Amino acid sequence: MGNGESRVRGIAARAGGWSARHRWGAVGIWVLFVVLAMGLGSAAGRVDVKDSDQLKGETHTAAEIIEDAGIDEPAGETVLIQAKDGAMKATDAEFRAGVAAVVRAVEATGEVTDVTSPYETHTISKDGRSALVQFDMRGEADTAGERVEPVLKAVEEVQKDHEALRIEEIGGASMMKTFADAFGDDFQKAEYSAVPVAFGILLIAFGALVAALLPVALAITAIMATMGLMGVVSHAVPMTDAANSVMLLVGMAVGVDYCLFYLRREREERAAGRDARTALGIAAATSGRAIVVSGVTVCVAMAGMLFTGLAEFEAMGLASLMVVAVAMVGSVTVLPALLSLLGERVDKGRLPFRRRRGTSGPADSRFWTAVLRRVLARPVLSVVVATGALLAVAAPALGMKTQQLTLDQEFGDSLPIVQTYNRLNEAFPGGSEPAEVVVRADDINAPEVKNALARFKEQAISSGASRGPVEIKLHDAQNVAFVYVPLVGGSDLDRAGASLGKLRDEVRPATLGKVDGVEAPITGQVAGSKDFNDQLAGAVVPVFAFVVVFAFLLMLLSFRSLTVAITSIALNLLSVGAAYGILVAVFQHGWGASLVGAEGVGAIITWLPLFLFVILFGLSMDYHVFVVSRIREARLRGRTTKDAIHHGVVTTAGVVTSAAVIMVAVFAIFGTLSMQSMKQMGVGLAAAVLIDATIIRGVLLPAVMALLGERNWYLPKWLHRLPDLTHDESPEAVAPAMRDDEGAPLRV
Repeated sequence: MGNGESRVRGIAARAGGWSARHRWGAVGIWVLFVVLAMGLGSAAGRVDVKDSDQLKGETHTAAEIIEDAGIDEPAGETVLIQAKDGAMKATDAEFRAGVAAVVRAVEATGEVTDVTSPYETHTISKDGRSALVQFDMRGEADTAGERVEPVLKAVEEVQKDHEALRIEEIGGASMMKTFADAFGDDFQKAEYSAVPVAFGILLIAFGALVAALLPVALAITAIMATMGLMGVVSHAVPMTDAANSVMLLVGMAVGVDYCLFYLRREREERAAGRDARTALGIAAATSGRAIVVSGVTVCVAMAGMLFTGLAEFEAMGLASLMVVAVAMVGSVTVLPALLSLLGERVDKGRLPFRRRRGTSGPADSRFWTAVLRRVLARPVLSVVVATGALLAVAAPALGMKTQQLTLDQEFGDSLPIVQTYNRLNEAFPGGSEPAEVVVRADDINAPEVKNALARFKEQAISSGASRGPVEIKLHDAQNVAFVYVPLVGGSDLDRAGASLGKLRDEVRPATLGKVDGVEAPITGQVAGSKDFNDQLAGAVVPVFAFVVVFAFLLMLLSFRSLTVAITSIALNLLSVGAAYGILVAVFQHGWGASLVGAEGVGAIITWLPLFLFVILFGLSMDYHVFVVSRIREARLRGRTTKDAIHHGVVTTAGVVTSAAVIMVAVFAIFGTLSMQSMKQMGVGLAAAVLIDATIIRGVLLPAVMALLGERNWYLPKWLHRLPDLTHDESPEAVAPAMRDDEGAPLRV
């Protein structure tokens, strides 16, 4: 039956068969889908997450009050003035002249409003050597970075005229501009470089230009279609820039991987002597089915983010889910059509140094053949050593500390504005990012409200939560007041968090809390970090449970094996744990941080552990499903379990290695970005994929399956009524009444 036809079932096989028979129709439908998706997305426009929807808790309440009042908070800017030698004080004439020059210069730009002198607002440090000129940028805060350059230049000119003073500007607008100038192209470069990197690896893997272009082209079109769909969907679930970046990252990884699995199997079958139609049918029934199982599993994992209740996570989860679904559909529909159209021309543009694959089938990996021989000879030792090594790597994760990274943690000393930030916090602890109390009352000018505000201002300092100065800004027409409280602890978020606790739990109840009808939620960076952590902590268990349970059920239904489902979950959890351990070791403790151009910042950014769990749990199923499907297929052909394991791992080694190298390379690009949070994400993802494709799939999986033997395919009788989502294998698999090593009927 080498070139004969065999009946196949399953959605992937049927989709592949239809596409191969209706080649131009399948390609046309895909092109039409991509164009329509992009057109609809462009027409609909993208709705971004509002500030009031970013978080729950007090931060959410404060943002709602501001939105309801129609107050557009301007971007606040601060000019720090200090004597360079530390001897001059703010009361000296030269210092006063510098302050006056700053005030005149920024007012003269016409871009600012509400300029205040430190001699009026008493924003002079306790030692008298530092002072703050404060003002707001005109116009919307979101675009203030585009208008702040004349102000920055004006301050620079004042600095030139007063060499004895250090005059530096910092604030929302200046930081926005500085980051845009320094890192604005970082993401674009990373996203654009991912394409040539993936193409280069595929070109080496396939040795042919056309074969290498197919996966990249399909991944790019899947990303383009998803970008359009994101615009439409954003009217129901608002999106974010972070969701866009994550979608590109995941889309490139899975889009290339899925095509790689399919294309490699089709080429392998043709190299084994099958005609093009039969080879394509086998690829559809086997690799196509593995892509569907893997894709659905990844989608389920991404859907776990929707249970966090955090708008940022919901956007990232939905965007990732959509791009995986689109890439999966494209891989099992348009790819078979393209392969059918191209035929032998898929090998066009062969590299001169790559020999043409022979007709005897794909060459086994010598490296993995040698590894497998040792692993299968001593499976117990292999399990103990590999598990022990991964647990040792995962051990640092037990002491994981998560927090929002401060400016100096995120960027180190690479930018002058970070040094300004540190100097400002040293002179005015918490002054760079004060807590913001948003007070709403029936009448903000009522005597009892004014008295409560005055008492709050006084007790904020007397309680030790702040060293001042505490600033109150009234919005009479809206009956709203903003109270800005620099927190003791400054950029030390642990100490600043304790100061926030005093404000929320002691000062507020004793002052503003005693006035009927007054709302006073406390927001700001420290408050936002705490509210984010609290909400995320409550979401961890539901998300973990959802992802694990549904992944278990999908594996159970796809392989009809309780053992495979359990071992799949266990191995994936071990892989994620090892990735966590590497993250903590490198970024929290600083072990080997310099090797990846990072710094030990003492913490992991808050959102990363849950994000990594969801992404890695989904992506690691790519390799697992692909390898286990091949092992199961070999067992159905009549091989012994040990021989099937050897065959499945070795024959998939090339494609798994290529896929892993692409993923590691793409993720590592993000590890080269300047922001520590992006480095953490890139290194965590790259390390986890590398571990997953080597130690997990190359050592632990075959060793565990070798120890379990025929128990790998165990399914209790009471579960036999479960839906059968397995697939018909390639023609050689037709071997009726297959029996196990003991003569009993084999159920797989």
